[in-house]
Amino acid sequence: MGNLRKPMLGAAAALLLCAGAPSDPERTTAPPPPPRPSKPTGEVLFSDDFSKAELGAWAADRVGVWSVRRGVLRADLPNQRQLHSFLYTGDPAWTDYAVDLDVCAMRGVDKGLAVRVMRGGAPGDDGSGIGVDLRGPGYQDLLMHRREWPMAKVRAINANGTWNHLRVEAREHRYRVWLNGTLMLDKMDSKRSRRRGGIALAAYTGGVGECTVYFDNVVVTALAPLGAFETRSEGGR
Repeated sequence: MGNLRKPMLGAAAALLLCAGAPSDPERTTAPPPPPRPSKPTGEVLFSDDFSKAELGAWAADRVGVWSVRRGVLRADLPNQRQLHSFLYTGDPAWTDYAVDLDVCAMRGVDKGLAVRVMRGGAPGDDGSGIGVDLRGPGYQDLLMHRREWPMAKVRAINANGTWNHLRVEAREHRYRVWLNGTLMLDKMDSKRSRRRGGIALAAYTGGVGECTVYFDNVVVTALAPLGAFETRSEGGR
């Protein structure tokens, strides 16, 4: 009996693990239907509504993170703290432009994008740029940063399981961010560190150690240079 007990207990434990293994519904549940895209104004430099499964216009820094599901872009990272992944696109010659997109986090806190991103072999082409991070549960804020150095921060309520529209303008060395049509950040880069480059979508597990986020309706439009007496404020939806 002593020789039979261990195999029997092992089989029973395996059955219990299979039957009682915790599910992860936030990771597997589809997001709500995304907003309908708005008609862009100005010259369109790039757009993707992810109606096609291919990501031929994009380049990911990690395999297996980014995919198209049901007509929206999905990023899903392993459950581990401080992991991140970026999905790049655009022309290194882009200078003044706006990025509009819709984003919905299903699990985790951090999601966002970076503008003026350079990737290549030249000095400074390290894939970094001016980042915008929309942080959800536990933070509820909107951050702007240059690499790891913070530039601006403001409170911004954004629950998981809901779509939010971000618009980021990069015009000369001035950066402005709208959330759901409201201007939230307006900041000059005193270091004048970035003048051109493409964009990157960002997924980050942060301290909570999880991230599943969806993007849709990415549109990049050209902007005129900043005027000496500019008073006009351009918003998204």
